[in-house]
Amino acid sequence: MSAALEFHGVSHTFNAKGKSVQALCDISFNLIEGEVFGFVGPNGAGKSTTIKVMLDVINDYQGEVSIYGVDARRAEARQPLAFVPEAPALYEQFTPLEILRMGLSMYGIKRKDADAWCMQWLERFSVAQNAKRRIRELSKGNVQRVALAHAMVVQPKLLVLDEPLSGLDPVGRKDVVNILTEFKQQGGAIFFTSHVLHDVERIADRFGFINKGELLTVRSPRELAAERVDQMLVRFNAEQPLLEGCKQLRDMEFECELSQADLPAFISQLNNAGGHLLTIKPAVSLETVFFKILEQAAH
Repeated sequence: MSAALEFHGVSHTFNAKGKSVQALCDISFNLIEGEVFGFVGPNGAGKSTTIKVMLDVINDYQGEVSIYGVDARRAEARQPLAFVPEAPALYEQFTPLEILRMGLSMYGIKRKDADAWCMQWLERFSVAQNAKRRIRELSKGNVQRVALAHAMVVQPKLLVLDEPLSGLDPVGRKDVVNILTEFKQQGGAIFFTSHVLHDVERIADRFGFINKGELLTVRSPRELAAERVDQMLVRFNAEQPLLEGCKQLRDMEFECELSQADLPAFISQLNNAGGHLLTIKPAVSLETVFFKILEQAAH
């Protein structure tokens, strides 16, 4: 598979109140077709700066950036790319249908079924019922859905998303995750940032951890699992939780985290209590690994 996005030794410095600030420091990573890359870091870590470099909003950097082999400083590099910011600034006087039609026009896409094609994407994101209402009349969540539909309507090869699930309710989050998963399965590449680590964990194939402009590590879910291979997540049925710290999922169903050494004793206790073991799997938390990496970086 070819590389959708490549960063090679990218550094960027800017001046703030007379002081030089290192926003990015020797950043290198790649994103291939059919892959989802989650970019994680605290506020001010360099996530937005990295996106601005891709979009050529920032071009006075050192190093090389390419999109499908084309230098990111060239306008044609962004032809296969669609971007959705954290807070989409859509024209408030237009309707969602007009916004999507505008997107097709901006990308030079001519379709005889343009309205039907746009409506199809508004339906996919559950905002078709608002197709002819003004953007100013829509909720934040619906504006986010329109912005995502606007990105997908041009059939991009690379999606760049800054907090794509921001402002969405649980149903909306599930719908968007399903659409992004389908896009990936069809060969699309996704680069996205999120403060909700659970969302990153659900859909990303690899995770990049950035802090103070430095890319601390890039890992896959398998590599994350190795971080806490001794800890197991146990789900079981019982009349009571049995152990302190167990989380109740539903009536008579619980979940707790145990070390492998403690498993035999717990299973014996569960059998004696007349309970039933449901699942045992490695306990992996992206959030735990994230804070561990930040702690290591601080030292």
